[in-house]
Amino acid sequence: MTHATSDTAWPGNVGAITLFVEDLEATKRFYREVFGLPVTFEDDNSAVFGFGNTLINLLRTTAAYELIDPARVASPDSGSRLQLTLPVDDVDAMCKELAARGVTLLNGPMDRPWGIRTASFRDPGGHIWEIAQ
Repeated sequence: MTHATSDTAWPGNVGAITLFVEDLEATKRFYREVFGLPVTFEDDNSAVFGFGNTLINLLRTTAAYELIDPARVASPDSGSRLQLTLPVDDVDAMCKELAARGVTLLNGPMDRPWGIRTASFRDPGGHIWEIAQ
Protein backbone atom coordinates (compact mmCIF):
# COMPACT_ATOMS: atom_id res chain seq x y z
CA MET A 1 0.00 0.00 0.00
CA THR A 2 1.31 3.44 -0.90
CA HIS A 3 0.96 6.19 1.71
CA ALA A 4 0.19 9.81 0.92
CA THR A 5 3.29 10.86 2.85
CA SER A 6 6.35 8.86 3.77
CA ASP A 7 6.61 10.40 7.27
CA THR A 8 3.37 9.10 8.76
CA ALA A 9 1.24 6.00 8.56
CA TRP A 10 -2.20 6.26 7.02
CA PRO A 11 -4.54 6.73 8.76
CA GLY A 12 -3.01 8.51 11.71
CA ASN A 13 -4.81 10.28 14.54
CA VAL A 14 -7.82 12.45 13.78
CA GLY A 15 -6.39 15.96 13.77
CA ALA A 16 -9.57 18.01 13.67
CA ILE A 17 -13.32 17.59 13.72
CA THR A 18 -15.45 20.42 12.35
CA LEU A 19 -18.89 20.82 13.90
CA PHE A 20 -21.43 23.06 12.16
CA VAL A 21 -23.29 25.45 14.48
CA GLU A 22 -26.05 28.00 14.01
CA ASP A 23 -25.12 30.13 17.03
CA LEU A 24 -21.34 30.37 17.24
CA GLU A 25 -21.30 32.65 20.30
CA ALA A 26 -23.58 30.42 22.39
CA THR A 27 -21.70 27.27 21.38
CA LYS A 28 -18.32 28.87 22.04
CA ARG A 29 -19.50 29.96 25.50
CA PHE A 30 -20.79 26.41 26.16
CA TYR A 31 -17.39 24.88 25.29
CA ARG A 32 -15.54 27.38 27.48
CA GLU A 33 -17.87 26.91 30.45
CA VAL A 34 -18.69 23.19 30.22
CA PHE A 35 -15.32 21.83 29.09
CA GLY A 36 -13.25 24.59 30.73
CA LEU A 37 -11.20 25.08 27.57
CA PRO A 38 -9.73 28.23 26.06
CA VAL A 39 -10.31 29.15 22.43
CA THR A 40 -7.09 28.34 20.54
CA PHE A 41 -8.11 30.14 17.33
CA GLU A 42 -11.11 32.14 16.21
CA ASP A 43 -12.33 34.35 13.42
CA ASP A 44 -15.75 35.64 12.36
CA ASN A 45 -16.94 32.18 11.30
CA SER A 46 -15.21 29.75 13.63
CA ALA A 47 -13.77 28.96 17.05
CA VAL A 48 -11.30 26.14 17.71
CA PHE A 49 -10.79 24.22 20.95
CA GLY A 50 -8.10 21.67 21.72
CA PHE A 51 -9.18 18.30 23.11
CA GLY A 52 -5.83 16.63 23.69
CA ASN A 53 -4.36 16.03 20.23
CA THR A 54 -7.66 16.68 18.44
CA LEU A 55 -8.99 20.09 17.48
CA ILE A 56 -12.73 20.73 17.57
CA ASN A 57 -13.57 23.47 15.08
CA LEU A 58 -16.94 25.14 15.59
CA LEU A 59 -17.96 26.55 12.21
CA ARG A 60 -20.99 28.71 11.44
CA THR A 61 -23.40 26.81 9.22
CA THR A 62 -23.36 29.76 6.80
CA ALA A 63 -19.66 29.07 6.18
CA ALA A 64 -20.08 25.28 6.13
CA TYR A 65 -21.92 25.19 2.80
CA GLU A 66 -18.80 26.26 0.91
CA LEU A 67 -16.69 23.73 2.80
CA ILE A 68 -18.76 20.66 1.92
CA ASP A 69 -20.47 21.65 -1.35
CA PRO A 70 -22.13 19.84 -3.14
CA ALA A 71 -23.16 17.96 0.03
CA ARG A 72 -25.76 19.77 2.11
CA VAL A 73 -25.61 21.00 5.69
CA ALA A 74 -28.30 19.35 7.82
CA SER A 75 -30.33 21.26 10.37
CA PRO A 76 -29.76 20.44 14.04
CA ASP A 77 -33.31 19.08 14.39
CA SER A 78 -32.89 16.48 11.63
CA GLY A 79 -31.41 13.96 14.09
CA SER A 80 -27.96 13.03 15.28
CA ARG A 81 -25.51 11.09 13.14
CA LEU A 82 -22.55 11.03 15.52
CA GLN A 83 -21.56 10.99 19.14
CA LEU A 84 -18.27 12.27 20.55
CA THR A 85 -17.00 10.39 23.60
CA LEU A 86 -14.74 11.70 26.35
CA PRO A 87 -13.24 9.27 28.87
CA VAL A 88 -13.63 10.20 32.55
CA ASP A 89 -12.59 8.53 35.80
CA ASP A 90 -16.03 8.85 37.45
CA VAL A 91 -19.17 9.34 35.34
CA ASP A 92 -21.38 10.08 38.35
CA ALA A 93 -19.06 12.77 39.70
CA MET A 94 -18.72 14.34 36.23
CA CYS A 95 -22.52 14.37 35.83
CA LYS A 96 -22.77 16.39 39.05
CA GLU A 97 -20.08 18.76 37.75
CA LEU A 98 -21.88 19.11 34.40
CA ALA A 99 -25.17 19.87 36.18
CA ALA A 100 -23.39 22.58 38.18
CA ARG A 101 -22.26 24.03 34.84
CA GLY A 102 -25.85 24.16 33.58
CA VAL A 103 -25.81 21.02 31.43
CA THR A 104 -28.97 18.92 31.07
CA LEU A 105 -28.25 15.25 30.49
CA LEU A 106 -29.93 13.37 27.65
CA ASN A 107 -29.42 10.08 29.49
CA GLY A 108 -27.46 8.45 32.26
CA PRO A 109 -25.53 7.88 34.22
CA MET A 110 -26.17 4.26 33.29
CA ASP A 111 -24.34 0.97 33.05
CA ARG A 112 -24.20 -0.26 29.46
CA PRO A 113 -24.39 -3.96 28.48
CA TRP A 114 -20.89 -3.72 26.96
CA GLY A 115 -19.38 -2.99 30.39
CA ILE A 116 -18.98 0.78 30.63
CA ARG A 117 -20.85 3.50 32.52
CA THR A 118 -22.00 6.44 30.42
CA ALA A 119 -24.05 9.63 30.29
CA SER A 120 -24.64 11.96 27.39
CA PHE A 121 -25.63 15.56 26.71
CA ARG A 122 -26.09 17.89 23.75
CA ASP A 123 -24.21 21.10 22.92
CA PRO A 124 -26.09 24.18 21.59
CA GLY A 125 -25.36 23.05 18.01
CA GLY A 126 -27.15 19.75 18.62
CA HIS A 127 -24.00 17.59 18.78
CA ILE A 128 -24.11 14.76 21.29
CA TRP A 129 -21.27 14.28 23.75
CA GLU A 130 -20.88 11.16 25.86
CA ILE A 131 -18.79 10.75 28.98
CA ALA A 132 -17.68 7.20 29.68
CA GLN A 133 -15.76 5.25 32.32
